[in-house]
Amino acid sequence: MDVVWVGVRMGRWARSGVRGVLRGMAAIGLAFTNIGLLAGSVVVFVLTPVPFLGLALVPWMMTLVRMRTDLERRRASRAGVLVIRPYHPPPERAPAGGWARFRWVVTDPATWRDLAWLGPGAVVGFALGTIGVLVPLYGLAGLTLAPVWIWLGTGWYGYGAVWFIDTLPAGLLCLPQGAIILAGGLWVAPWLRRVDGYFARLFLAPTGTARLRLRVTELTLTRADTVDAQAAELRRIERDLHDGVQARLVSLSIIIGLADTLIDRKPAEAHKLLAEARESSGAALVELRHLVRGIHPPVLAERGLGGAVRALALSLRVPITVDVDLPGRAEAPVESAAYFAVAEALTNMIRHSRARTGSVSIRHLDGALSIVVTDGGAGGADPAAGTGLRGIERRLAAFDGTIVLSSPPGGPTVITMEVPCVLSSLRTMPSSGTG
Repeated sequence: MDVVWVGVRMGRWARSGVRGVLRGMAAIGLAFTNIGLLAGSVVVFVLTPVPFLGLALVPWMMTLVRMRTDLERRRASRAGVLVIRPYHPPPERAPAGGWARFRWVVTDPATWRDLAWLGPGAVVGFALGTIGVLVPLYGLAGLTLAPVWIWLGTGWYGYGAVWFIDTLPAGLLCLPQGAIILAGGLWVAPWLRRVDGYFARLFLAPTGTARLRLRVTELTLTRADTVDAQAAELRRIERDLHDGVQARLVSLSIIIGLADTLIDRKPAEAHKLLAEARESSGAALVELRHLVRGIHPPVLAERGLGGAVRALALSLRVPITVDVDLPGRAEAPVESAAYFAVAEALTNMIRHSRARTGSVSIRHLDGALSIVVTDGGAGGADPAAGTGLRGIERRLAAFDGTIVLSSPPGGPTVITMEVPCVLSSLRTMPSSGTG
């Protein structure tokens, strides 16, 4: 088993190193793109005083620059360096070549930070990319080209610490040197990409002021989504009451009225109507219970999130494995949001994925409630396809929660949800006695 484990680790290390080398090659090519964009930006800003030309060319050129910087942010994220997009939101209904769009671009500090990065980013990216590519290639040369040179019989060249190679033992010394240099190059290549990412973050990440502005914008959008979701929920409750319970209560009132008029003249028919009224009242109670469960399930208040999710899993036709490890309970609004998010995810699994099994894992890690819903279905879930994932995202966003979807074609689908929260001790939580 140890040999297998070492083999797996070595394979992962080699793949990571090869990816670092390939990304280094991409960095070399992108460095020339930076130079072209920088030169084009200078020309465009020089032409700004030309009537109408500057208004059209500057936003267009900055769009290209932002495409390049967004690519660099994604490259940095792949290397393990998170770089948030810092731009102001675009003006609404602004024409492409108008003054509003021009002003939006030139008054955004992130525009000038992007331009300031193009030159230094090209130099640093080219230098680190060159090192990350040439060192492994030099190691590979020691493994492959040196024996060929020995076979050709020339002796004017050298490799590594051996100069000149004119004998077979001297040539064979190239092999271990090449292996060491190749291994070192593959090891350092991902770290060079990370250094490049940290350098890009100095320019391309939002400043403290920009980060605060982005946070305010995010909270504004989240508040609007929460208000809309709450209004939609109230309309749903009103519709369910009007179309369901209210209709049954009206019918119940009519039946009891008829029974009252027949109780003296036709007691047998009156008893039938009363029996029908009893069934109608039972159906109304069932609908009321379903409605209450849709607002805040009693089992959630009694047993907490873990118990409520277990009860939900038992009611589904697909076997669901539930694994809960919570040392306490979250606040009631957080538990409610998490419960309905899990319920929506499991409903999507049954409706769309054709899964035969599923699992739910609930943990509290690093100050956040972490929920992972997995199924072995067909995969290919798309939040834009109206499968309810956007609703989950809006529900969790009210608590600064996040959702991450992994659903390759063929499966499996993994939905990871995190909600920042603090758990209360179970000893301090009120108990209903039904645990």
